[in-house]
Amino acid sequence: MKLLVVGTGYVGLVTGVCFAEMGHDVVCLDVDHQKIELLKMGRSPIYEPGLEEMLRGNIKEGRLKFTTDYALGLKEAEVCFIAVSTPQNEDGSCNLNYVKQAATTIATCMDRYTIIVNKSTVPVGTGHMVRELISKQLQANGKDSSFDVVSNPEFLKEGDAINDFMKPDRIVLGVESKRALRTMVELYAPFNVNHNRLLTMDLASSELTKYASNSMLASRISFMNELSGICEHVGADISQVRKAVGADNRIGSAFLYPGVGYGGSCFPKDIRALRTTAQQFAYQTPLLDAIESVNERQKQVMGRKITSYFGNLEGKVIALWGLSFKPGTDDMREAPSLELIRALLQEGAFLRLFDPVAMDRAREVIPPSPQISWCRDPFDAATGADAVALMTEWKQFRMVNFTKVKKIMRGVAFFDGRNQYRAQELQEKGFDYICIGQQSRKRAKEALV
Repeated sequence: MKLLVVGTGYVGLVTGVCFAEMGHDVVCLDVDHQKIELLKMGRSPIYEPGLEEMLRGNIKEGRLKFTTDYALGLKEAEVCFIAVSTPQNEDGSCNLNYVKQAATTIATCMDRYTIIVNKSTVPVGTGHMVRELISKQLQANGKDSSFDVVSNPEFLKEGDAINDFMKPDRIVLGVESKRALRTMVELYAPFNVNHNRLLTMDLASSELTKYASNSMLASRISFMNELSGICEHVGADISQVRKAVGADNRIGSAFLYPGVGYGGSCFPKDIRALRTTAQQFAYQTPLLDAIESVNERQKQVMGRKITSYFGNLEGKVIALWGLSFKPGTDDMREAPSLELIRALLQEGAFLRLFDPVAMDRAREVIPPSPQISWCRDPFDAATGADAVALMTEWKQFRMVNFTKVKKIMRGVAFFDGRNQYRAQELQEKGFDYICIGQQSRKRAKEALV
């Protein structure tokens, strides 16, 4: 099948590359000429494990092309995916300007029946808005081309997006025409060989499903983070609580991991957009409000722990391991590390920063400061540090030589923002180990007195 994907950001590029991998002829379009030239050379503008290799392979096989020309992209396309950015407005609502521009331009270049698929994360009602825009533009141009609009939200985890696309646990289709449904079923047939993962529904339900899924996942994270605070006050261990709660098959263990809060391009933006949609109907959302407020509070937890440990941070050297909002990506959007960096700099600390992948992205969003040193590896970051704080649980940090780390540090404090290490092991190596949802050894002893 011949496909056009408008937008070569995270969702669009993964979508285009994966469909090409399954044998479809794909054209990816973007108005950013520099990005398109980069992609033509087989280089990905985003970091996603395995993506660049798959990108190059499909370019070589001739199944994947890139352009900035809508007319060229739509020349043979049977299905056109809109996968453009939907940034957040100041009031938390979803900015649909790029979606509107894409829909209008598509209509200008259409000359036969085309299925328009909304792949971007968009609020309820966007499908109908796109239909109206295209209809008006076709009428203004004196064209009578028929078309259908489909909602097909993405459910991709950064760092594991290719696997999520190639082996989806569900494929959601919001459709209002049998003709469009037949085509979409054929398009996704290779992904349904062993199990039927297709869920068909109306446009509004499909559009809401994406927001509902992300809000549910975020609620689990915020719940565990709030519970971790209770654990620290009463002397319980959140790791043990998590295991017992997750063993309940009605609950499961996924997304029940405490930490320093969620970030990224999806959870924060989607929860705010869903809240804004509800507000438009004067419907209150106290649960969604709480999810976000707990997360914002959790992003400050590590800073408070470090301040509580040292008292005065003036002149202290703190090493940060991990800067991206999660492992497997260089995405710095709303990363918890940014809140910690801001707080520590304000308190007069000197920071030594390292991330295996996100250093370049981090430099773009973290203002230059004489208090910041950019380091080449975890050991470089820990050299001369009074404390190390793990903010992103990259695999590269799992088996670190802590004996070496201890020798090159000035202090002995280790703050584990992801509960990746075992307290007893680090304490035996001479560290003061502080994590999430457990009393520190010092406080636990004081509680016994």
